[in-house]
Amino acid sequence: MPAPGVPVHCPGPVPDGVLDAFWRYDAALLANDRDVLDALFMPGPDTVRGDGRVLLVGHEAIAGFRSGRAVIPTRKVAELQVRVLAPDAVLIMARTADGAATGLQTQLWQHTADGWRVAAAHVSLPARSAPAPGAVPQAPVDPAVWRVAGIPLLPPLGSGPLDGIGVAVKDLIAVEGHPTGGGVPAYLAGQSARPASAPVVTALRRAGAHLTGIAQTDEFAYSIAGSNSHYGTAPNPAAPARLGGGSSSGPAAAVALGQAQVGLGTDTAGSIRVPAAYQGLVGFRPTHGAVPSDGVLPLAPSYDTVGWLTRDVATSAAVAAALLPARGGTPPGPARVLRLPLAERLAEPLTRDLFAGRVAAFEAAGTLPPSRQAALTAATLDEWFAAFRTVQAYEAWATHGSWIEAHPGSLGADVAARFAAAAAVTGEEAAAARATVAAAREQLREWLDGAILVLPTVPGPAPLRTAGPAEIDDVRGRTLRISCLSPIAGAPAISLPLTGHDAPVGLCLIGAPGTDLPLLSAAARLAAAPERTP
Repeated sequence: MPAPGVPVHCPGPVPDGVLDAFWRYDAALLANDRDVLDALFMPGPDTVRGDGRVLLVGHEAIAGFRSGRAVIPTRKVAELQVRVLAPDAVLIMARTADGAATGLQTQLWQHTADGWRVAAAHVSLPARSAPAPGAVPQAPVDPAVWRVAGIPLLPPLGSGPLDGIGVAVKDLIAVEGHPTGGGVPAYLAGQSARPASAPVVTALRRAGAHLTGIAQTDEFAYSIAGSNSHYGTAPNPAAPARLGGGSSSGPAAAVALGQAQVGLGTDTAGSIRVPAAYQGLVGFRPTHGAVPSDGVLPLAPSYDTVGWLTRDVATSAAVAAALLPARGGTPPGPARVLRLPLAERLAEPLTRDLFAGRVAAFEAAGTLPPSRQAALTAATLDEWFAAFRTVQAYEAWATHGSWIEAHPGSLGADVAARFAAAAAVTGEEAAAARATVAAAREQLREWLDGAILVLPTVPGPAPLRTAGPAEIDDVRGRTLRISCLSPIAGAPAISLPLTGHDAPVGLCLIGAPGTDLPLLSAAARLAAAPERTP
């Protein structure tokens, strides 16, 4: 079933069925028929698919990547070059066109008992013709990453430590001239353009940064998965078959893709640190309240904190220099390091071993002083976590409940269920939970006095994009039991990449409130240390 008018060039006869299979694949691609696409790729761990950004190995990884793809190709095949390598192996190169854009798709087809299947594929991303003189070039925009982007969207307002740095701003943070959408199209539709940017955005621009664009968020930031039922699932370049984490999903993906150097986001329960861990980035959550939250759409103000994602600690420190108040220079680092065995036991065995080995290597090299253990029982952590979630839910409903009731059906099922549960929290339950959180905060701050707490950022790699709701909810629960400690304490935390898995995880440092700069200094020392284990 070849497309009419598409020239097919082959030095000899083309084996029966292979072109029919190719055109079935092409039709399924343009229709986003994932079942047909999955069936036409060779099953097993040896199938490969690559493009200019990622290399996927194995049918499962390819299917997972495809399930989260938000941008569906609109190009058409303009020409085919076919080469028969063997009776059961055919190479097909397709020249594609989409307006002025041209691309190349290369596939190795193999004949199996079930017919022709793709064993290897590579896609060259479209090359667009140069803009006319005086025209403003347009950047390709993935709607799962960006709500709006520009070149730049807003220019710098001065010069400083962030000269030349592009910033992706989470769609909770006010950007002048644009409405704030909160990851919810129905909410966005009712908003007007903001007359002024949030102070944190203005501070970055005064330090030399420009805004690359407004990046997507999970709906109202009430998720750590990195998916949005309206805009799609943002990519995870470090592990394309896996979720990228959220709720600062767009800023994280923009930084990981190299489309921005800084992702400005928020972290209520882990929304910066979790995507940082899942994508091999540096994620910094400052002391609660250290960065002004004016002009930021809230979720749970007791915990909401403006923070940022970068690809290295040096860039994170440059952002801190622009946003955090100077405290008479950088004080010396903490004399003590604490570990929390309970948090480590929540991690999967490989993550636990990887974390323990890295900490042991740091101690052996003198990069970290010898650690001691902080005693915390599972029952106490469960009590703290339940109280944290109760306060978060109560405040989330107080923030968004009226709008949600007035706009039924505007949220995806997972976030809607979370808000429905939040609506049931009573004032008395919230007051009791606040008392528990206050006691937990006192204990955590006592531990952190003159010390840093070192623990895994997440229990393991991100769930696969094909994971079901039950698996994602289980990962969410184990992750939040670890990530809630920093917001309970109101303390700064930084997640550093921890590699050694087939996908990234993270090593997290938590410092006492107000020790943001020495915490960054400690992180810089660890990041510069050799990646080895004893």
